[in-house]
Amino acid sequence: MPVEGGRWATFDCYGTLVDWDVGVGSELERLFGAALRDSLLARYHELEPAIENASPGARYRDVMRAVLAELAASTGLELPVGEADALARSLPRWPVFPEVRAELTEANRRGWQLVILSNTDADLLDASIEAIGVPFSGAIVASDIGSYKPAHRHWQAFYERTQADTRRHVHIAQSHFHDVVPSCELGIRSIWVNRRGEHARPSPTAELPDLRGLADMLDAFVP
Repeated sequence: MPVEGGRWATFDCYGTLVDWDVGVGSELERLFGAALRDSLLARYHELEPAIENASPGARYRDVMRAVLAELAASTGLELPVGEADALARSLPRWPVFPEVRAELTEANRRGWQLVILSNTDADLLDASIEAIGVPFSGAIVASDIGSYKPAHRHWQAFYERTQADTRRHVHIAQSHFHDVVPSCELGIRSIWVNRRGEHARPSPTAELPDLRGLADMLDAFVP
């Protein structure tokens, strides 16, 4: 993975490159009905970080199983028989955002090394990388390092494996909580892909509503 003097762009995957809300929301709708989709998705967003924090060494498929079970139990819903692993089974089908392939291809064409830092398992991420259809220089996943973002271990492992110069590295992500906050804490330049039009502090280095224009912004950071 090391590239002497390379320019590095690290990415969160789910929510940034792949539509996490559509992926999880569609399964919740299938399991519990369309009327409950939005409220259950909001509750899921609350439960998952807590379970990841409590079990940093757990596989992501087991985290999703635990969150789904807790979601059903805490709302008085019955999870259908045989559906405990529904989210992990569905993940390879979660859709890639439409602008992602072209923007990442252009960044890579300009010499940027692309690496994913993800709260997931390697086999699940491999399916998403295949769907994205862009060559990545590597990936660091939670199940391999025993840690979930917003803890700092993903970035530490990235620097250990790549020997990247922090001055030639930019992190790109949709989640302010999981990615922008730790990037600020570590002094890493970040681009917040603010797909939901949220407002939060601390501020990223820069902000985009989606990935369009990414390559130009990266080049402005590291010519």
